[in-house]
Amino acid sequence: MTATRTVELEGHIIDSGMMQRCFGIVMDMGGSFEVEEFDIGRHKDEVSYCRMRVQADDEDTLRSILHELHQNGANLSDPSDATLDPAPADQVVPMGFYSTTNHPTQVRYEGEWIPVEDVEMDCAIVVDPDGPDGPRAHTKVLNAINEGDLVVTGEAGIRVQPPERPRDASGPFGFMQGGVSSERPSESLIEQVAEAIAETKREGGTVLAVCGPALIHSGAGDELARLVREEYVDMISAGNGFAVHDLERGIYGTSLGMDMETLEHPRQGHKHHIYTISEVIRAGGIEEAVEEGLVEEGVMYECVSNDVPYVLAGSIRDDGPLPDTITDSVEAQNAIREQAHEADMVLMLATLLHSVAVGNCLPSTTKVVCVDINPATVTQLLDRGSSQAIGMVTDIGTFVPTLAEKLLDEDDAA
Repeated sequence: MTATRTVELEGHIIDSGMMQRCFGIVMDMGGSFEVEEFDIGRHKDEVSYCRMRVQADDEDTLRSILHELHQNGANLSDPSDATLDPAPADQVVPMGFYSTTNHPTQVRYEGEWIPVEDVEMDCAIVVDPDGPDGPRAHTKVLNAINEGDLVVTGEAGIRVQPPERPRDASGPFGFMQGGVSSERPSESLIEQVAEAIAETKREGGTVLAVCGPALIHSGAGDELARLVREEYVDMISAGNGFAVHDLERGIYGTSLGMDMETLEHPRQGHKHHIYTISEVIRAGGIEEAVEEGLVEEGVMYECVSNDVPYVLAGSIRDDGPLPDTITDSVEAQNAIREQAHEADMVLMLATLLHSVAVGNCLPSTTKVVCVDINPATVTQLLDRGSSQAIGMVTDIGTFVPTLAEKLLDEDDAA
């Protein structure tokens, strides 16, 4: 016996490829479809609409097809209220709970659509019927679930709206359409990134820089420090290694023992890394090291001097670590998540694991630029679900100074 449901797609579904993807999903998963209505938007500011009936051999197959369609923005034409089941225990979700995408999402509760707050991928949705301003829905990671939380299960009563690609490249973020590239003219693309940062700041937005140690070792640390000082970077997310490289540069003028001016390795220079950690621990932390004059330049110096918040998330590879490094992984994840929810634009600079970690916490509406010399870094970020990111395969030691030149020279000219 066949099973059938009707779904709707609305928006720039042709330009964005949404309609083609949905057709492909149905056929690839063994179903069939019939388009019942199709209205094409004939101007740039007009949307298109498609209603199609989806059919499968059984309910289980249809349910799997509808799940994939739903993740790509197709919604049931006859929505019911979302199903809410109480969590049976702390950190335990009900069976069949809805696992979120990173796209803007709404939940239907008592006949009304409620926007889901703090959207990020791979979370549960919890509905609070008695919020101070009426019912509210928000995401929760699994380890934050409390017994009795009303968790959305199944996929009824959920509406997902993937961001749509603009029909042209107009506006400061129009260039963010192209995925990964090492072929585009680098300077032209960096100029567009600079324009996007400047526009974000003009609109009162927040820019987060996610930084890897190679940024310092490649000689780009001074220019990133300038961007922090000139208020183009509002938050830093990094690991212990980035901060140690930067502080070593500030104390000894070296990075991993290499003199950043002469590119030579001074005698005993290989010990500067661990000496730096020791001296910062002795001072009591990064802020104390800056206040007592131990560190007088660099990214971390500018963060302390200009009250720019930073999160240093630890790993099993860390030396020391620094007193400021968060060694509890859940605590670090929560600190990263708080930063990610505040960011309007994110620069991911030469760090694979940290970029993926931050990317997992970002809604798909946040603008992301990922820069790395290794194309696998940017492709893995996109493969992990951060499809809004634009990837640029280039040397970080070239990218950051050029970006700073575009931003700061523009200020000087003005």
